[in-house]
Amino acid sequence: MPILNADLHCHSVVSDGTLTPEALAARAAANGVELWALTDHDEIGGQQRAMAAAHAHGMKYLTGTEISVTFASETVHIVGLGFDAEDPRMHEGLQATRGGRGARAQEMSAQLEKVGIRGAYEGALKYVGNPELISRTHFARFLVETGVCKDTSEVFRRYLTDGKPGFVPHRWASLKDAVRWISEAGGAAVIAHPARYRFTATEEYALFTEFKAHGGRGVEVVTGSHTAAEAMRYADTAREFGLAASRGSDFHSPDESHTDLGQLPFLPGELTPVWELLADRIR
Repeated sequence: MPILNADLHCHSVVSDGTLTPEALAARAAANGVELWALTDHDEIGGQQRAMAAAHAHGMKYLTGTEISVTFASETVHIVGLGFDAEDPRMHEGLQATRGGRGARAQEMSAQLEKVGIRGAYEGALKYVGNPELISRTHFARFLVETGVCKDTSEVFRRYLTDGKPGFVPHRWASLKDAVRWISEAGGAAVIAHPARYRFTATEEYALFTEFKAHGGRGVEVVTGSHTAAEAMRYADTAREFGLAASRGSDFHSPDESHTDLGQLPFLPGELTPVWELLADRIR
């Protein structure tokens, strides 16, 4: 199998990134990416722009999104790749899971006001390309801009996480629904950055077991938030559950992301890359 510089996880201004799909495509191509996917949170409105930009820079493209689901009281992200971006069931499902973000954001702002941080909702909106997708990341940028915290890492140590001011849980889609939307639209569902979830070993095993049972097909092994040891661990998990392996930087912003587009280690050679399952979906 030839080595391929694929980056199948990143975000634009359509969700919580800071660059346009066109700027992301240019950055990916400049970094040697050969196969690219834009995976905005719960949104596929940037797909046609991303595909056109990818082709303009000589890259192959897979459609993508990152769907928020609730599993064992934890928010888990499922990346969908290679689906039909015009599928009505996908559009309806994503619209429904976006629906609770506005009310949640207002409640987050009210909590922050109680600890002396005023105007957070309006401040966060300045960073939002799509108001339907206002998120903790947009609030974090406001807290940095106003000097409450020096960077977004400090924000998530002091605010917006469980037990801290500004944290408001939201019930997302079910794991079954997210995998079904992706699969029925012709794509492959992938568990994103599994090392980030605060699961016990038993809960993680249940996640992978249920994901596989619902038709999930892959797991991110190499990603911007995984250490080398974690990549090895989830390579073993991919083999154990018969899942393909994916690779993606989870790039959001030149100023915030630790890993740039296309700059990850390559996948271990003994794994099946997820793009091999989607060869007929690559454009």
